Amino acid sequence: MTSTTRTTRLLCFLIPLLLLSYGVLRLIDGMDGDHGPGVAWNLGHAFFLAAFLLFGAFVVMLRSLVPAHTIRMRTAAGAAMVAGVFGAGCFVWVILGDLFSGFAESFPLPDPLELAGPLAFQLGMLALLIMMAAARPGRLPVWSPALVFVAFALIAVGLDLIPLAAVVLMAGLAPLARGRTRGTTHAPVGEGAAG
Repeated sequence: MTSTTRTTRLLCFLIPLLLLSYGVLRLIDGMDGDHGPGVAWNLGHAFFLAAFLLFGAFVVMLRSLVPAHTIRMRTAAGAAMVAGVFGAGCFVWVILGDLFSGFAESFPLPDPLELAGPLAFQLGMLALLIMMAAARPGRLPVWSPALVFVAFALIAVGLDLIPLAAVVLMAGLAPLARGRTRGTTHAPVGEGAAG
């Protein structure tokens, strides 16, 4: 068994908690039938912003946990990390625009990135989790990336499901939050078979 870092364990708890807080505040904000600037909106979006800033760091940490023994695996894991960080950055861009209308007007997210960004984030993070689960021996149980996928799917179904998605995400990340992953650490760059 390999220990995950204290920071990784903390992020596995903190990110879903921030998403849960955003989701609940979003529901409270919408009780009057309108979502818009106000205390619940601003506080909720501050939590959402913090969650995606931490998601970016989390994706980088996940990359360090992927057992990438070959050039092919290192390349795939690196590409997944770049996609995940890029996508998290797109989320941050949009959230900043939600919080600061001047930012949204001056620096709108280009239209192609409105779809590509979230997709890159989800695919990048899921790819890293799947690589960990598919490694021999598996470093994560198969249900872990499956639950993270369900969490992303719930959000795609409707933003009102964010609180439920946050709970599912926390369950999906639980093996990492417990501080142990199965298997061995990945080979340093330059070691291992080419492939």
